[in-house]
Amino acid sequence: MTLDENKGFDPEVIREYSLKMKALGLDYLLDEEDENTDEYAHFYFIGKFEGKDVIYDTAVYTLRLHHESELYEIAEHRAAQHFPEFKKITYEEDENGNLQVLDPLEEEIGLYMAEVIMSLEEEEAVKVKEHVDMDANADFGISLDVGLHVEKITPKVIEKFVKDFNEDSLKLDDTLYSFQTQDQEA
Repeated sequence: MTLDENKGFDPEVIREYSLKMKALGLDYLLDEEDENTDEYAHFYFIGKFEGKDVIYDTAVYTLRLHHESELYEIAEHRAAQHFPEFKKITYEEDENGNLQVLDPLEEEIGLYMAEVIMSLEEEEAVKVKEHVDMDANADFGISLDVGLHVEKITPKVIEKFVKDFNEDSLKLDDTLYSFQTQDQEA
């Protein structure tokens, strides 16, 4: 795809996004179709790329969420090696919105994966650090994948990221972090 075909570089599309942001009084626009949470946000902002205006399509998340995702990926991979009949566990709801009971194999795979995750956590085998991964070959604008060492992804965190990124003053922490699963308070 050439820059001419990428709508994220189209001045008219950029103008539309800019007007929406201005109407909201923000430097970014949340993607309302995505499931934004305390630990994850998907948003768009306008910046420069090689001297041209562009829309950055950005996913930002906490390092804790990134760490959990990495642990899960490793556990899933090990489960696939351990169980010849491995299949991804899919949680389905019944008509009342309650989770349906897993079949015995899914339950065994789930327990195995939980053990792998607990073992990896104990060993602090997985470490993550702040990062910004850029994909200039995205279908729309420039894609950014951002991990930040913050408790929550708040509007203030997003605004600071956009400002620092656009002013080329973003400082990333190179420290490697490992997290422990927090017990959910009932």
